Amino acid sequence: MARNIRLDNLPVTAFSRFLRLSTGDLAVGALLCISVTFLAPPMRAQGNYEIQVYGSDTVAPGRTMVEVHSNFTIEGSTLSPSSSPTVVNTLKDGTLPTNHQLHETVEITQGWTSWFETGFYIFTSAGPNQGYKWVGDHIRPRIRVPESWKWPVGVSLSTEIGYQRPLFSPDTWTWEIRPIVDKQLGRWYLAFNPALERSWHGPSVGLGFAFSPNFKASYGATRKLQVGLEYYGQMGDITGFDPLYLQQHQIVPAIDYDFGPNWEFNLGVGVGVTRSTDHLLIKAILGRRFRFLTPKMGALSRPFLH
Repeated sequence: MARNIRLDNLPVTAFSRFLRLSTGDLAVGALLCISVTFLAPPMRAQGNYEIQVYGSDTVAPGRTMVEVHSNFTIEGSTLSPSSSPTVVNTLKDGTLPTNHQLHETVEITQGWTSWFETGFYIFTSAGPNQGYKWVGDHIRPRIRVPESWKWPVGVSLSTEIGYQRPLFSPDTWTWEIRPIVDKQLGRWYLAFNPALERSWHGPSVGLGFAFSPNFKASYGATRKLQVGLEYYGQMGDITGFDPLYLQQHQIVPAIDYDFGPNWEFNLGVGVGVTRSTDHLLIKAILGRRFRFLTPKMGALSRPFLH
């Protein structure tokens, strides 16, 4: 899901490989891309549940990545002073206030081939006088350009589709298309995700695609520790951005620590710089890779073999 901020109110080698593909391989790959990109229902970002700038790499075939995203909003949207502190009240758009909410997301990603993975998300929330609630679920297929093509940058493309309850997002069905570009330059790592988000059901249906750019720059301070800065934005419809005060912009100083090849750890503090963004939060990601099954994808794995 991305989305990531609370929303209130061919090189020659690649070409030669394609020439060697059978008609069946091309048909399977084309149908796959079309189905996950164009037949999915359109949507918009739904909150601080999965705050992450994606890298272009995918989970290796036969591996399963299990991640827990934990995000606590220290200073977010609040109710009016006249609201009862013992009753579950909602904001004007019918959603629960985010102040002091804890959002926890389980993300399970299965690698199918060297260039294709599928992620599944379970979103939950707990807040003052709100209890622990299920928020919704998303599914995210992703494809990448193989390293064997030797492109100068890493490139992948994900599409994320899902549902979230009206208590947590006025737009209950949403769709995200996320191009991903990244590059390692010595100790520096750069990643850019110019995501597009669209609502399929809710008040934002008629607004078209919203532009939600995410960016990360980090530096390897040691062999294990990377320190850096992440940015998450939501600027409104691509045909005409919202006024600045209605946009969401969040800066997140963050660290990544390498506990080993099977682990992922990220920790950051998010600062919102517009009034439509939650003003202060803490976010953490803990992930572990497992080998649960070895998929046999047949023709789908052949296009990128050496």
